[in-house]
Amino acid sequence: MARILIVDDDVAFLDSLSETLHDLGHSVLQATSTSAGLNRLRTEAVDLAIVDLRMRDEDGLVFLRKAAAIKPVPCIMLTAYASGGNTIEALRLGAFDHLTKPVSRATLVQTLERALQQSPVADINTAQTESSPGEDLELVSGSEAMRDVFKRIGMTAGSDATVLILGETGTGKELVARAVHRNSPRAARAFVAVNCAAIPAELMESELFGHVKGAYTGATSDRAGRFREAEGGTLFLDEIGDMPLSTQSKILRVLQEREITPVGGTRVVPVNVRIVAATHRDLPAAVEAGRFRQDLWYRLQVVPIELPPLRERLGDVLLLAEHFLRRIGGRAPKRLTAAAAQRLLAHSWPGNVRELRNAMERAAVLSRGSAIEPEHLGVLVADPAANVPGIALDGPLAPAVAALECAMIRRALAAASGNRAEAARRLGLSRQQLYRKLAEHGLE
Repeated sequence: MARILIVDDDVAFLDSLSETLHDLGHSVLQATSTSAGLNRLRTEAVDLAIVDLRMRDEDGLVFLRKAAAIKPVPCIMLTAYASGGNTIEALRLGAFDHLTKPVSRATLVQTLERALQQSPVADINTAQTESSPGEDLELVSGSEAMRDVFKRIGMTAGSDATVLILGETGTGKELVARAVHRNSPRAARAFVAVNCAAIPAELMESELFGHVKGAYTGATSDRAGRFREAEGGTLFLDEIGDMPLSTQSKILRVLQEREITPVGGTRVVPVNVRIVAATHRDLPAAVEAGRFRQDLWYRLQVVPIELPPLRERLGDVLLLAEHFLRRIGGRAPKRLTAAAAQRLLAHSWPGNVRELRNAMERAAVLSRGSAIEPEHLGVLVADPAANVPGIALDGPLAPAVAALECAMIRRALAAASGNRAEAARRLGLSRQQLYRKLAEHGLE
């Protein structure tokens, strides 16, 4: 039995969660505000805290910051409004996990078991906690797969560990790299991005390590190079899978020794940078083919972060499309018709989020009115097998989207032979989100 503190200003939810925890054999302490929760943490024995993110006065992030100085207990953050920004910030501040309301009993039991096995950690990273980085408007997602990405960003941001971001072209690897930097103690220093695929092999070393005057024909002055430009900050090596083998060996040495030698120079220069790398290549296959060094592959993947393609999280397509339209249209964004929404969901998105963003920009330009129709989406062609009968393509968007959701859920459940966890994965939803959708559409 554990003594669990719940901090939530929703009294009905507070009582419901307390009842569930009592049923599981735990002792419960309640608080309806951050200040009351912190006071109970100071004065009473607490093994674990469950804290709501949004409260009327100080929010759950304030509780996390202040609790670290009072008593190191595992904290589970709850929210009905999950986003990339608040998930990353919660994990960066030391939250054990970040769950979305409503929380199923099975998920609660599993998370409690893991959290209660964790030894208290007194030195939770609190660097830069006075100024929250705020919502990241680019990392937009409601899928469970991307929430795992947000959590990993939050957990790794406070360290200097090398990060390797894997994913298809257009999935947002640089956005993740910038989020790691922005939420780290290095955020006030430079973020320097280098596209390794865009630099000729003969210029790669000079670009990265710099050169001294006279190192080669045309080197008329000293050049610092990207490593020294990123001093104290983060160097993002994008498409590192395209880096020449000769440069790979030198990058390995930099990772090991934290020092560089400019081209044509003899003096070793120490560097203090964090390396974040990314690639769309299959690096294990490149290692097998002799195109990538095995020792560098091992050295890069200290913290791997894998981004799922957009086709595996269709639940994010309309969310992202509407987000891009809001950014393009400001206070008067254009809206998708039901037919346009259906066309978006029928497309396989080989170019991922980048392709979707470009499609929304094109549609916003080509549509003369306030509504976006399928023909404004340009080259997008719906897969006939993905068309869903019974959906009215004229009229309000909401009922058409609801009908489409219902059809997609039925199809995913059928494809998964009724396995709800697998159906949720196919739809890019968490199990809790799928359960909510099942209830909404009367499919339970």
